[in-house]
Amino acid sequence: MSDVTVELGDAHVATVEIHRPPANYFDAALIGELADAYEALDADPACRAIVLCSEGKHFCAGANLGSAESPADEPRSLYRQALRLFASATPVVAAVQGAAVGGGLGVAVSADFRVATPASRFSANFARLGFHQGFGLSVTLPALVGQQTALDLLLTGRRVPGEEALELGLCDRLAEDGEVRAAAGELAAELVLSAPLAVRSIRATLRIGLVERVEEALEREASEQDRLRATEDFREGVAASLERRTPRFQGR
Repeated sequence: MSDVTVELGDAHVATVEIHRPPANYFDAALIGELADAYEALDADPACRAIVLCSEGKHFCAGANLGSAESPADEPRSLYRQALRLFASATPVVAAVQGAAVGGGLGVAVSADFRVATPASRFSANFARLGFHQGFGLSVTLPALVGQQTALDLLLTGRRVPGEEALELGLCDRLAEDGEVRAAAGELAAELVLSAPLAVRSIRATLRIGLVERVEEALEREASEQDRLRATEDFREGVAASLERRTPRFQGR
């Protein structure tokens, strides 16, 4: 079975689902499949909104740093695919169960809307790993929550539970545990009630320059990730994460 499936219902809402449970770690191939799905749905007049969801416990835990072939080692190929998500024309509602962490937060924030539960948690944990943020979060996170809150989240790497995420603007609606996908579908159904040409036109206007800004940020992010990957702090951060302990950073 593909790692990404697409189901288009008769109510003009498509469900795009990631199938790498329980953590739904990504790589360039997975993000490329997501982009392929978005582009195909953009070209289908029967689709007017997308619900992005994941199988398993967590929405997406980003890159699997414990893997011998971590996508953190190939950020540019990953980000070429990621840029295609931002260029899509159809509004996307992400159903965020469990964790959206690191690059997984980037995937969630690439959507137009996020629906979560009180048990959901969002974390830009890059600095806790001795690393630099990626997936365009340098642009998308400040636009969503403001510069100061983005600075807080990126420098501390702290976990944000669902209720605080709603207050900060990281998510748009809260659902009961187990109901997040249904609630995301309800929000997508509201979008479908509006005129589809107007929806795409308004969305495109509000996103003028976004792809270009994200592309510039991705290049900077990839360069900084290349530099920091060679540091002792990054190796310590990854080791501490895998060993579930507090890292001992040395600034080198």
